[in-house]
Amino acid sequence: MTAATLRTGFSARGQHLPAAAAVAAGAALLVLLGEYAGTPGRLAAVAVLQVALVAAWVPATGIEGRAGAPALGLAAAAGADLLVVLPERPELGSLLAVPGLGFLAAVLHQMLRRAPRRQVVGSLAGVVLLLCAVTALAVLVLLDPDGPDAAAATTALLVVGVTLVAGHLVDLVLPRPAIAAGVPSGVVGLVVSVLAGAAVVLARHGTGELADVLPVLLFGLALAGVAALVGLAAGYVVAEGPRTAWAVPLVQAVLPFAACAPVAFSLVLQNAL
Repeated sequence: MTAATLRTGFSARGQHLPAAAAVAAGAALLVLLGEYAGTPGRLAAVAVLQVALVAAWVPATGIEGRAGAPALGLAAAAGADLLVVLPERPELGSLLAVPGLGFLAAVLHQMLRRAPRRQVVGSLAGVVLLLCAVTALAVLVLLDPDGPDAAAATTALLVVGVTLVAGHLVDLVLPRPAIAAGVPSGVVGLVVSVLAGAAVVLARHGTGELADVLPVLLFGLALAGVAALVGLAAGYVVAEGPRTAWAVPLVQAVLPFAACAPVAFSLVLQNAL
């Protein structure tokens, strides 16, 4: 254990168990609140994930702008949620206004930082990524738990959750062969996680006939692949710089849900199941 590890309380390999627990909790919130409270419940679950990501972002990534970044993140989350709730027929394209305006606000935020303004580019990039993530999470509200595609929407959420949990648990035991230095994830975990996600779709929607199984399998592989790769990328996001132990699992759990939200919406909209 290095001195840096002692200072931050962060163990690279030990992150997987709390991250898996955070993923399971997030998936349970999204599925159960949607099942029992409909769209308001799904909105509440999304809001919890957005707040968790905003709160954990700066401590996990170590970017500059400790006050401005969370404020911009919360504003973007609120704006995105309103855009999918207030209109009678919400449009996915309207959400593009949030990161668009958010980018201008992020630039202004950098200009208003106190001198000397260190790591301006890194801070700006980190803030913009946060804005995009909380905006993407709002797409999950459009996966109507009361509509005709409710079963497919639930399956999509379960695929993401199972994929991430499987990847973290395998990497906890066998992070080999290592994908990159400093990122405690292995090829075995990546492959197993994708297969686990695809298995969820087959278990819920597979009928046994090849003509029906193939599109279902492609649905699972596509969504699980995105979840696994973004889960891996989240390890890169928090791999360098000062980190806080409680924040890292939250980012690794919520960021993949954000990336998968538009993909899941598109697949469900196309009646892939």
